[in-house]
Amino acid sequence: MFKKVLVANRGEIALRVIRACRELGVQSVAVYSEADVDSMHVQLADEAICIGPGPSRESYLKADRIISAAEVANVDAIHPGYGFLSENPQFAEICESCKIKFIGPSAAVIARMGDKNEARATATKFKVPVTPGSDGTVADVKRAKEVAAELGYPVMIKASAGGGGKGMRPCFNEANLDSSFTNARNEAEKAFGNGDVYIEKLILNPHHIEFQIIADSHGNVVHLGERDCSLQRRNQKIIEEAPSPLLEKNKKLRKRMGEASVKLVKEIGYENAGTIEYLVDTEGNFYFMEMNTRIQVEHPITEEIHGCDLIKEQIRIAAGMELSEHVKNSTPRHHSIECRINAEDPYNNFTPSPGKIDFWFQPGGRGVRVDTHVYSGYEVPPYYDSMIAKLIVTGATREIAIDRTQRALNEFLIKGIKTTIPFQDAIIRNSDFRNGNYDIGWVEAFLNSTK
Repeated sequence: MFKKVLVANRGEIALRVIRACRELGVQSVAVYSEADVDSMHVQLADEAICIGPGPSRESYLKADRIISAAEVANVDAIHPGYGFLSENPQFAEICESCKIKFIGPSAAVIARMGDKNEARATATKFKVPVTPGSDGTVADVKRAKEVAAELGYPVMIKASAGGGGKGMRPCFNEANLDSSFTNARNEAEKAFGNGDVYIEKLILNPHHIEFQIIADSHGNVVHLGERDCSLQRRNQKIIEEAPSPLLEKNKKLRKRMGEASVKLVKEIGYENAGTIEYLVDTEGNFYFMEMNTRIQVEHPITEEIHGCDLIKEQIRIAAGMELSEHVKNSTPRHHSIECRINAEDPYNNFTPSPGKIDFWFQPGGRGVRVDTHVYSGYEVPPYYDSMIAKLIVTGATREIAIDRTQRALNEFLIKGIKTTIPFQDAIIRNSDFRNGNYDIGWVEAFLNSTK
């Protein structure tokens, strides 16, 4: 086992990794920007090193500063969390050249599967169905129009790098293609330093289903079931649940998707945690969308129904250990729901709401978990993703989990900033959600119906 791990991230995921290290008897090193000096992950780590000003391009995206901090602290390994450099193959390669273990897959695998266009080609090679799309990246608007005409509208323009819904734009006709293509490229360049995009056919009203996989260096590969991530606004997930209500009604489809996920992971020699993301259409066909070569924001709901700690498994695998027996032989039970609590005003077009949290009280009780780095008096900085907490609620049945989520959302007391809690409460109360009758387009339709 490692002696010391640097956490190359911020917020709740940094705190999550620090806690996992502590349970494993491993020392932790936090890195932080000047804007995050009061963040809880800085306070709870064994050591903390400032790596630059608030903007992420001057701190958390500066690989050289993170490596310098790692060398100063004399760490054995780096955990990248999610976002920032977590899917950057160059960063993983630098870690390797500096003899610092990158807690994740190899640089070669990240490059292959982290690039969504290359990932599609790999999935096709191993006979995992993919949505029709461009043959490689699309260089300019002229070629984009040709590809879109071949596929037929509507289409989706997607960034090759990164994730989190950044660099994605749907396009329903040629008149809007120019602006959609330009905006997708610009957003991708800003978020990931890579403006390459590709185009695929837009499947209308699908479900967004992802499978959690985990693999060690001893040949053990398992999937820990699926998560339904269809409740999205502008490609940003709002509420996730596991298992998926859709696949609860179609267990043969679940089996096929799980088997395809494990096969793909074995074929590419993947090691550590990752997620295979699919679209499922109204006729029950599934299509590979992308692979996230990192831990996901929504991993806690999988942990809750499988009784495991995925961050600890990541660290153990990187240290050369086998998957824990309880993970290899896991049987899912119960139902779990995650609400991403964002510092945004849901009744003002979800405008970000940074600023000081004057008062913070979070819910508790049976089956309620809150992953967060904030507290009363904390100043939410304007530079980063607006998520300030994750509410994870688990119950013996989906109905119990829904009722418990509603109770927990209403137990939050937050003063000083706006949050998405009222909007998520409205979704949880809605009969369509309670009956499992939703898809990727549901949130936008729900928003329009309330205007």
